[in-house]
Amino acid sequence: VLVEDFKGTEVVVWCDERFDFQATFLQCLAKHVPNIYSAEMDPLVEKQEEMVQAAILYPLECYLFGEDPDVFLEKLQQSRTSQLCGKVFKGGETTYSCRDCAVDPTCVLCIDCFQNSIHKNHRYKMHSSTGGGFCDCGDTEAWKAGPLCTKHEAGASGSPKENSGCQLNEEIMEHSRRVFPSVIKYIVDMLIWEEEKELPVELTISREKADNYYCVLFNDEHHSYDHVIYSLQRALGCELGEAQLHTTAIDKEGRRAVKAGHYAACQEAKEEIKRHSENVSQRPLHVEVLHADVMAHQKFALRLGSWLNKLMSYSSDFRQIFCQICLKEETGSEKPCFISKLMLWDARLHKGARKVLHELIFSSFFMEMEYKKLFAVEFVKYYKALQKEYINDDHERVLSVTALSVQMFTVPTLARHLIEEQNVITTITETLLEVLPEYLDKNDKFNFQGYSQDKLNRVYSVIYDLRYVLVSKPAVWTDRLRERFLEGFVSFLRILTCMQGMEEIKRQIGQHIEVDPDWEAAIAIQMQLKNILLMFQEWCACDEELLLRSYRECHKAVMRCSSNGRSREKTVFHLCGHTLESRPYRVSADPVSIHLPLSRTLAGLHVRLSKTGAISRLHEFVSPEEFQVELLVEYPLRCLVLVAQVAAEMWRRNGLSLISQVFYYQDVKCREEMYDKDIIMLQIGASLMDPNQFLLLILQRYELADAFKKIKPTKDQDLIKQYNVLIEEMLQILIYVVGERYVPGISNVTKEDVIMREIIHLLCIEPMAHSAITKSLPENENNETGLENVIDKVATFKKPGVSGHGVYELKDECLKEFNMFFYHYTKTQHSKAEHTQKKRRKQENRDEALPPPPPPDFSPAFSNVVRILNCDVMMHILRTLLQRAVELETHLWTEAMIQMVLHLLSLGLLEEKQQLQKSPEEEVTFDFYHKATRMGSSALNAVNVLMLLEKLKRVPQLEAQKDTVNWILQMFDMVKRLREKSSLATVGAASGSEATKGDESTQDKEKAERKRKAEAARLHRQKIMAQMSALQRNFIETHKLLYENTLESQGKDDAIMEEEIISSAIDYSRIALGPKRGPSVIEKEVLTCILCQEEQEVKLESAAMVLSACVQKSTALTQNRSRILELSGDTLDPLFMHPDLPCGTHTGSCGHVMHAACWQKYFEAMQLNFRQRLHVEQIFDLENGEYLCPLCKSLCNTVIPIVPLQAQKINSEDAEAVAQILSLARWLEIVTARISGYSMKNAKGEKPNLPPFTNKGTGNSALEFHSILSFGVQSSAKYSSSIKEMLILFATTIYRVGLKVAPNEADSRIPMMTWSTCAFTIQCIENLLETEGKPLFGSLQNRQHSGLKALVQFAAAQRTTAPQVLIQKHLIRLLGVLLPNFKGEDTPSLLEVDMFHILVGAVLSFPSLYWEDAVDLQPSSVSSAYNHLYLFHLTTLAHIMQIVISSATESPAAHSSDNSEEAQSAQSFCREVCQYTSGCFSQDIPGWLVWDCVKKGIMPYLRCAALFFHYLMGVSPPEELLQVSEEGQFKALCSYLSLPTNLFLLFHEYQDTVNPLLQRWCTDPVVLSCLKGKSIAIRYPRKRNHLIELPEDYSCLLNQASQFRCPRSSDDEQKHPVLCLFCGAMLCSQNTCCQELVNGEELGAFCMFLKGVLEGQNSEHCQIVLIEGKTRGCFYPAPYLDEYGETDPGLKRGNPLHLCQERYRKLHLLWQQHCIIEEIARRQETNQIFFGFNWQLL
Repeated sequence: VLVEDFKGTEVVVWCDERFDFQATFLQCLAKHVPNIYSAEMDPLVEKQEEMVQAAILYPLECYLFGEDPDVFLEKLQQSRTSQLCGKVFKGGETTYSCRDCAVDPTCVLCIDCFQNSIHKNHRYKMHSSTGGGFCDCGDTEAWKAGPLCTKHEAGASGSPKENSGCQLNEEIMEHSRRVFPSVIKYIVDMLIWEEEKELPVELTISREKADNYYCVLFNDEHHSYDHVIYSLQRALGCELGEAQLHTTAIDKEGRRAVKAGHYAACQEAKEEIKRHSENVSQRPLHVEVLHADVMAHQKFALRLGSWLNKLMSYSSDFRQIFCQICLKEETGSEKPCFISKLMLWDARLHKGARKVLHELIFSSFFMEMEYKKLFAVEFVKYYKALQKEYINDDHERVLSVTALSVQMFTVPTLARHLIEEQNVITTITETLLEVLPEYLDKNDKFNFQGYSQDKLNRVYSVIYDLRYVLVSKPAVWTDRLRERFLEGFVSFLRILTCMQGMEEIKRQIGQHIEVDPDWEAAIAIQMQLKNILLMFQEWCACDEELLLRSYRECHKAVMRCSSNGRSREKTVFHLCGHTLESRPYRVSADPVSIHLPLSRTLAGLHVRLSKTGAISRLHEFVSPEEFQVELLVEYPLRCLVLVAQVAAEMWRRNGLSLISQVFYYQDVKCREEMYDKDIIMLQIGASLMDPNQFLLLILQRYELADAFKKIKPTKDQDLIKQYNVLIEEMLQILIYVVGERYVPGISNVTKEDVIMREIIHLLCIEPMAHSAITKSLPENENNETGLENVIDKVATFKKPGVSGHGVYELKDECLKEFNMFFYHYTKTQHSKAEHTQKKRRKQENRDEALPPPPPPDFSPAFSNVVRILNCDVMMHILRTLLQRAVELETHLWTEAMIQMVLHLLSLGLLEEKQQLQKSPEEEVTFDFYHKATRMGSSALNAVNVLMLLEKLKRVPQLEAQKDTVNWILQMFDMVKRLREKSSLATVGAASGSEATKGDESTQDKEKAERKRKAEAARLHRQKIMAQMSALQRNFIETHKLLYENTLESQGKDDAIMEEEIISSAIDYSRIALGPKRGPSVIEKEVLTCILCQEEQEVKLESAAMVLSACVQKSTALTQNRSRILELSGDTLDPLFMHPDLPCGTHTGSCGHVMHAACWQKYFEAMQLNFRQRLHVEQIFDLENGEYLCPLCKSLCNTVIPIVPLQAQKINSEDAEAVAQILSLARWLEIVTARISGYSMKNAKGEKPNLPPFTNKGTGNSALEFHSILSFGVQSSAKYSSSIKEMLILFATTIYRVGLKVAPNEADSRIPMMTWSTCAFTIQCIENLLETEGKPLFGSLQNRQHSGLKALVQFAAAQRTTAPQVLIQKHLIRLLGVLLPNFKGEDTPSLLEVDMFHILVGAVLSFPSLYWEDAVDLQPSSVSSAYNHLYLFHLTTLAHIMQIVISSATESPAAHSSDNSEEAQSAQSFCREVCQYTSGCFSQDIPGWLVWDCVKKGIMPYLRCAALFFHYLMGVSPPEELLQVSEEGQFKALCSYLSLPTNLFLLFHEYQDTVNPLLQRWCTDPVVLSCLKGKSIAIRYPRKRNHLIELPEDYSCLLNQASQFRCPRSSDDEQKHPVLCLFCGAMLCSQNTCCQELVNGEELGAFCMFLKGVLEGQNSEHCQIVLIEGKTRGCFYPAPYLDEYGETDPGLKRGNPLHLCQERYRKLHLLWQQHCIIEEIARRQETNQIFFGFNWQLL
């Protein structure tokens, strides 16, 4: 009634036109809001929402629309079209970008738009959003092609006429112009309201103010979840659960009322919370005391915000009115407009309010292009203030309004507008300087010592903004744009000036540095700036005028930084007739810095001048006098010298920070703007300076002036070594200056050529994966490396196998491009590449020379660089070094040095050859040949380079360089001929050809020589191999016995064993059951203990040997996932297994053998070891007996004793004699008598309660009681005490793990668990063989074979350790299922048990009937043959019955009237059943169908039985079971298990005995209810379990995940969905909403789902999680691969992913083989980082 009342009154008031809307609106709010939001401690959200709708929003909407809001909005909804998608991303959502069409990587699509766009078939990338982004579908500026998906095309195509439907009429517009200002003003006022106790006057009602306050706790990013919970518990004394609720709410909403009450009480709580949350390292939590009404209005303001948000999604008119009002400034006042007020207040708002504000901006301004522009202008206007607020704030970037910059700055037209009108580049660069003042030192250089990581991370966001503005280059330049850009560039140079020479370092002498200085920040900023520097250079290069002016500005800046060291006197340095005057400076003594961004920018601009040809006008802007090239080269050269000295270990005492800086200086992340530019600067120097002067400068800076003078160096070995390294480093730099020309502008190459060369050199080291190549290539501003465009030209892709990844291999024709001294090689890469290439050439029988490939020509501006090669100083250097090598002063030279000298010679000769081939000889001034053949001096003993090379061939240490020397000598020859050819053109032709012939002949000789050597080596190898194998044969002959034993015992190769058995087994029958049973095949087992390496034969009486094993519960075969097991193992009765196989106990072994005693010692030692190291977390749980196998490190939790097989031969006469008497009926009588006898004994004379089986009266009961013994008995096997001990130990483990109870050796359920694990493990192995399509015998792995053999023998032996009376009790219960006479109260129905488990239990417990008080007897071979036969036949009959009943409800498929003998007997069997079930079983099921069902359904049971009897008796199986064949397999199984192939004949054969059984089975109530269709019986064969089908394309899986909504959580915050691979359910992991308490422990939903071993695919991160129990889990690579055969955990690379079936199958096998636990243990051992990880909360 109240609600209705509200509606009426408000609508009436507001419809009156004469009133002041604003006042009425505020009165209404003042009246209702405090009442609605009164209970803030535990708000009733639904109730509040209902009241808000009724009291405020409904009347407001009625007034706004002038009709029923629902009807009106429905109309709008119908006509709403928009071409922009505008979806705002939440954290963790997947976004898609198209590498072919996106203008830059920030242009992304949401999953829906992507699935409906053309980009789905392009090269797209997937990434997880950090939140706060915006789908760019429909934005024509974001895409080069396909800007609209099919969903949004409609919105773009509609003409204005069609859209008139959604134009609002004038009246509504008028109303909204009245409503919106009041609503917006109210929202703004309330959000930026600062008073804690008072409200604005217009919102206060005259009534006296109640003393209702809240103590409100705000979110911050400094305190951890647990810390807040702890503080709340201490301060408020609340429960853990309540504190957790508060904390979750605070984290989500940003604030929460944690206490309500009077002002004083709340104030006290505030102080308490502050006190508890403060400690040495942390500020206290932010707490405020707010009046209840203030709180209510603030909450309602946010509600109104979301209301506006919804309205604006309906119509563009609403959006425009909203934007106009938000941007309107109050006339005549200085105050900012509404939206700016909110932006400026953003850092002080709590999380929830920020979210609403940002959503409002997204749904209004960003959906209307012209208003987006106006908003951007406002944003830039307050940019500095906003960034400073953000930098001092502690919330994440996603929650800050500054994160919106990417939405505006990356729009090309908008960015250009902001540069021209708002000067945005200057604004951003100035902001950067203003937020970093505390890091400037007295020289105005940055120094980041003791920096705050958090603050710098925030500063990076400003750098990112600069990157966004520059991301797309302008096509058209206006004068204004030029001026503004230049202004911005000059402002940016100011930042670089502060970085030029920052953080100078000085070499430590004497004492090692005490504290490593902070170097990370400076390098990190350098990385952040790398792309921005490149982008600035690209922008400058767009326009010639601009480029020259920028160059001038940059040059000025460099000069300003370089001029401050002029005071010192110059020194003079002479060498071979040349002198150099320079300022004295030594890198090893004076300060030096690695940071020179100004010099490097200048180098970049210089190269671009050369590329565009504008360099010809440079003199107009920078006069040659001003240029001062020596000064420009100075600083980069110092930097390179520093690197050389670090390599020479001269800076060892400066610690790690310098080594790290040098690493990054040359690393791919920084080198483009550091190392590469320094090399370019040297090339600029070499092109503009006199070559001799240039080289002298280099010698002096490398401090090698003395090394090349004639002064004899010292005897100090360290110093000599240091000199040698410095000479090597210097030669290397000279090679780079002359030879590295692959830079656009230095020579005429394109970017593609450069990338191709990089890739070729990477692949010359070794074949690489796609991701490895990508990592080694520099990224541009769009995070692209350009790899895909060129990779196929230089390499071929090789696909991966089941593990590993695909690799690229270099094409042969690219090998000639290999340059050993490639300037981006690290030292290790250099030697690896050299080794690989030499090895390759050796294999191809070619010489090992690796000369440099001919380099491209320098562009005109750099053509002078080559003069370095043929100047006097260079010749002096080369001669000196070669001379030292020839004179064998070994300590003064190294092989590497000579290699470099030879490389420089090769470069000089190649250059001269190329020049001679291009132009006539008289024009070629480059006279390398001439200089190299000139004598070094006029002295008598003078030599030239050529003579030195000839001598060099004879130096023994340089054998490896011989081929290279030969190559150079040939080149000398060729150049000489080219020179002569041109001067004697006529004669040249004849002599040239002869010369080449001579040339070839020397090569041929060398080739022949090489071949001869290779052949000799081969023969030598062969000879040695022959000797070795002779020795080996000899050894085997002498130790023959030893070898045969080990072969047999270890059974390393099952196939060999099987074959040996087969060859000798031809003469006897291959039947496992009954009187015709074949003999057991028993080899003598001699095993070696892996711990003490001693051998021992396995015997009953000797000490026990054991196999390491792992027992685990398993649901791998379950047919019914929903069946939850009773958790309490105390009451569980494991004797009968339900046919669903809901949960079994699986025993697996890794097949490694130990002595029991050795194992016990090993285990105790481990326990002791870990007791001493308590704090270390373990992968395995020692309390539960877990350990890692000492050999293969598999996870184990017990050992299986190895019990030898008892040989049993059947005497055929005896067998035939027994066969006459012992029919099934007689056997049943005897068994019944025996059992009745026992019952009488136990009941001490009470009347036996078991009726006799036949009706002949009991006869002589004593005689009957003992008659079971008359068919042959023998004394029981005697086990040694240690075997007995191990039998008990293993049995107890099975009991403990299988039932999850405390160990108890006397528990009656131990034997049951033993039989159960034996049966279940056999079923698992049968299932596995079937799934893999392998034959039943002969294909098991060794570990499975030995494990199964040991398990079956153990299960047979375990009976002897338990009281026989107990075993008999179990046997009677088992037989009760088959023989109704023994049926007890708790005997389950025929349909409720798994028959194979019954068979195993009955066979293994049957010998207990032979037990007599005084003597320990067991059945003889003949007796047991019959016992097994009849027990097996009985269970088979029962199983056929199960199959027939469960198939009765099947509808026949296509009729195939097969009238075989089997079908007929099936038909007659059905008639009987029909008769016994009094018609419930329908008679008209065709016989062929029944036979078909039976044959298919019984197969797994027969296969399991064959495995069981084979491992129990050791009788060899028939040949057919060693291959895979359907038909042959059935026949072979029947003969092996002595069954007729027509299974229904069993019923005829035993008709008299079986019919009464059949009758009792059929009348069982469960059977009848199943036949009537009331209950469902399980179908046979059981279905094989598989992991769920996964979609082929990973984005489909992501799509499913994106639609997943957590059933328990109301908000739409992103969860971490996980997909269960067993059942396909989706759950959320790592979130509090789905954690539950089970047995008093918190479990994540994921664990709840499948306790025990489970796997899930973490769908957002593309990883598989394997979890076992609480503490164990690991990540496993997902089966999704990209086109390069690589997985992508965490979507870091984001390439399209597709399902790899082989890998998924591998995972399936891992599960079916029960190896998941083992896999987890292995992975946890290799990466031990997950120890603290709580897997159960996943």
